[in-house]
Amino acid sequence: MKKEILLSYFPKITFKRYQNLIAVFDNLENAWQANQKDLLKAGWDEKIAEEFLAWKNNLNEEKITKILKQENIYCLTKEDNDYPKLLKEIYDPPFCLFVKGKLSNNDYNLAVVGTRKFSSYGKQVTEELVNELSNQGITIVSGLALGIDGIAHETTIKNGGHTIAVLGSGINQAHISPREHLNLAKRIIEAGGAIISEYPPGTIPTRYTFPRRNRIVAGMSLGTLVIEAPESSGALITAQCALDNNREVFAVPQNTNTLNSAGGNNLLKTGAHLVTKAQDILEVLELDSLKDFIANREIIPESENEAKIIKILSREPINIEQIIKNSSLDSATTNATLTIMEMKGKVKNLGGMMYILNK
Repeated sequence: MKKEILLSYFPKITFKRYQNLIAVFDNLENAWQANQKDLLKAGWDEKIAEEFLAWKNNLNEEKITKILKQENIYCLTKEDNDYPKLLKEIYDPPFCLFVKGKLSNNDYNLAVVGTRKFSSYGKQVTEELVNELSNQGITIVSGLALGIDGIAHETTIKNGGHTIAVLGSGINQAHISPREHLNLAKRIIEAGGAIISEYPPGTIPTRYTFPRRNRIVAGMSLGTLVIEAPESSGALITAQCALDNNREVFAVPQNTNTLNSAGGNNLLKTGAHLVTKAQDILEVLELDSLKDFIANREIIPESENEAKIIKILSREPINIEQIIKNSSLDSATTNATLTIMEMKGKVKNLGGMMYILNK
């Protein structure tokens, strides 16, 4: 088992201590053999070094492996291809992620966050925006919390979209938090999404783990959308994490007479993008054509002629004359290629010489 996975079980490990180990020992395999004197050279406090060595001597790797297998949890380190690319770019990325489900690594993630005590307006806006965003191929990232987070996850699932929940606890069944969303977590996975955490199975959430969780929500996303948030909302921590890592921040304007207005409205005062419709977000992130791009990317051409036609087609019907014109292929070649592609299930003839990508 990778030492990054084992090290994440040490209760007092921090990103700085991890960095110190890598700086001195080059890799964790070497660091794992370090004695107390070596750890002190790496900048570790004497008491922490003593605790680490005692903890390591009592570590039951077999038990860890067994629990991960029983819970269908796998681990990703920064060297793994499936580790979120955007998350690698933040100041203090987790050196290990625990994952249940399918973690899509497509970089088209948007964090959607807000207050637990949402209004009917907040619920409506969340559902409307998330419906359209997920339909455009955006992966919705949130924290599985009660309120806006849960609505964002739930709406994405109902819309057939992809959503990821980042937890401030272990992702084993006994410690998924909040308990009210245990079934939601299960349905996220069943719908092709994932629940993730930097904390190993068995970790109980605390007032420290949730703010740390928020940097992952923001860090793996192109931007953060704040729906509703009072002045002291945890959603604002996520927004600040986005700003700290040069990501976009979006906010929905609020009625100034409501309790949930201060957070979002203050973000707008300080430069957040004002959002009244999903298109506002897509334009800022330059993802207006994301849905067609994803569709085109997933259909692999098998010839140069197929590639030219796939580049033109989308889910919007297009006449064969336009295909011929835009592809610079002659009529016979275009007809023959479309016929073969239709037989392969790549395109669909709607009749009247109108074609779409078949997806």
